[in-house]
Order: sequence, then structure tokens, then C-alpha cells
Amino acid sequence: MRRPALVRRDRVVPATQALGFFVGIVVALLLGAVLLIVSDHSPAEVYERMFDSAFRGTDSLSRTLGRATPLALAGLSVAVAGSMGLWNIGAEGQMMAGAIVATGVAMMADGLSGPLLIALMMVAGVAGGMVLMVGPALARSHLGVSEIITTLMLVYVAIRVVEWLETGPWKDPESFGFAVIEPVPEQAALPGLFGRANIGMLIALGLLIVFSVAVSRTAWGYELRLAGSSPDTARYAGVSLRRKILAALLLSGGIAGLAGAVQLTGSATRLESGLSNGYGFAGIIVAALALMRPSGVAVVAFVFGAVQVGGQSIQTLGVSSAISDILQAMILFGALVAVVFFSYRVRWSAPSVGLPAGVREEPDPSAEAA
Repeated sequence: MRRPALVRRDRVVPATQALGFFVGIVVALLLGAVLLIVSDHSPAEVYERMFDSAFRGTDSLSRTLGRATPLALAGLSVAVAGSMGLWNIGAEGQMMAGAIVATGVAMMADGLSGPLLIALMMVAGVAGGMVLMVGPALARSHLGVSEIITTLMLVYVAIRVVEWLETGPWKDPESFGFAVIEPVPEQAALPGLFGRANIGMLIALGLLIVFSVAVSRTAWGYELRLAGSSPDTARYAGVSLRRKILAALLLSGGIAGLAGAVQLTGSATRLESGLSNGYGFAGIIVAALALMRPSGVAVVAFVFGAVQVGGQSIQTLGVSSAISDILQAMILFGALVAVVFFSYRVRWSAPSVGLPAGVREEPDPSAEAA
């Protein structure tokens, strides 16, 4: 009986990543339409409402960009670690850590002018994300402990710290009913650009450009990619794997912490346990669809921002906003499957039976390729 095997194509389809992402969107829309029909809703009406709320008009576009900004920063955070073959699963917690330290700075320096206070809060956000990443980075670089587990576990630590601050030392004395933290000073709000978009979008775009150039066109980026793809070769070339792991993970945590500070000063008025709003976890999907390339994170984040904004708007039609989460997952799976089949082909071959030890099976000339 023949068995299937994936074999890399001799000629890979050009722009495989972009084509895969497009196919993923089409697949998600088709499967989403089936889901909507089954639940007795009109796909055309739902998708039109999502499109209008995400793109039609300045206010709609600004909402999409506002959603895309933390998604892009979280995705970049995961992509920077992914450039070295590492997985930062804890961007959600690092966003919270960055927002915590940024809030502390705002409380201590609320008398400063707006630009200076915002700059200090951004730096504090980076520092907060890095602090939460120190443990996983040292454990991975010196002990070989998987960063996937340690970064994920610290997410819940960061959230619990915020909950403690809400009911403890940072509780707003003027709050009644539910305990909340004091709001940040008014001058800490990021300046707006148009509609609901603010300069946080420019911060994210600037970082994406910087890291895209750094990873693809500098010696530091080459060493980072070499250490991730071929550790033995990197050692032979004199690259310190420990230093590269530390640098990649700390930078990753710092960018996620910056995302928390941008979220705090951009769309939120105070620190709360739901401030990260799932952006850190969604950033993993964004980075995966961008194939861990900073250059692709911006496009994927923009599309996902539009899907999230559209998902909120369809509640007025009686459709659950969870449809946006389903569409994001379908885009991911559709794109990944498409990329695999653009890059590989299926070859069916007969299994080797009863060959002596050390004898390799010769290729079957009659093997069929799909």
C-alpha cells in the first residue's frame, strides 16, 4: 500500500507568503459564510456591515488602525524572538508589566509636561516588559528551559499583580463599588492623528521598519537568524548563543512592554486587568502568518484589526462578536495549509518491507506526484 510524503517543490511559487495569506482570507470568508447560513444569518449583510465599520469613512479607518497598533507591536514582539527560532508566548503578560511600570512612573511624575511624561512612560513600558522576560531569558539561555512554558506562566502572574494593585496600594480612593486604579494624568494621553488614531500608530510603524532593516540587512540580524537556523554553524563562526538568546528574548519582552504603555496612553485611561485585551495572544497569530518577518507583521495586523472592529459591529445584527475570533483562526489555518502546498507536493511511494539493516529504499520510478 502506498504512503504519502511531503517533498519540497523544485520551484516554489513566487510570493508564497502573500498568496498563502490571501488564500487564508478567502477560506475564512467561505467557511464563515457557511457558519452564518447555518445560524440563519445573511453572509452578505454581515460581511457588508463588517467592511463598512472597518474601512468606510475616516472614523472607521481610525478604529481599525487603533486596533492594529497593539496587534502590530505584539506581533513584532513575537517575530523578533521568532527570528531566532524562539517562541514568546507571554506577550500578553509583558504588555501588562509594561503598563504597570508606566503607570507607576505617571503617578510619581504627574507634574511633568505631556511630551516628557509620555516619553518616560514609553521607556518605563519597555523596562517593565524586559523585567518580566529576565527569568525566562536566563532560564532558556543558561539552563535550556523552554521559554514557551515560562513566558506563558508569567502572563497570569502579571494579571494577578494588577488585580492586587486595584484593591491594594493603587486603589482609587474616590472609586465606589468596584475597586479601580487611579487614572493616569490627562497630559499622558498620546496626541491624536485623525479620528481615534494616535501617534502610537507611528511608533509601531517606525519600530517595524527599524527591526525589518535590522533583521534583514545588518550583521546583528544575520547572526540572529544564523543562531536560530543553525546553532552549530553559529558557534563555529564565533557567535555566542547565550548572548543572542538573551538579546532576542529581552528585546521581545521590551517591545511587548512598549505595547502595554502605548495601549495605556492611547486608548485606556487607567491600568486594569483587561488592558491587554488579548492582543498579546493575537500577536502570536499575527507573527505566525507573517512567518516571523517584521516586514509582514504590519499587513497582517491591519487585516486582523479590521476583522476585530468588524466583529464588534455585527452584534447589532444579532450575530455574536465571537465570529471575528473564528475568522482569525480560519485565516491562520487556511494560510498555513496554503503555504505548505505552495512549497511542497505530495508523493506517494510504496513502504519498505523486509529490507536488510543499512540498506536504503530506492525511489519508486512509478511514484505519483500530486
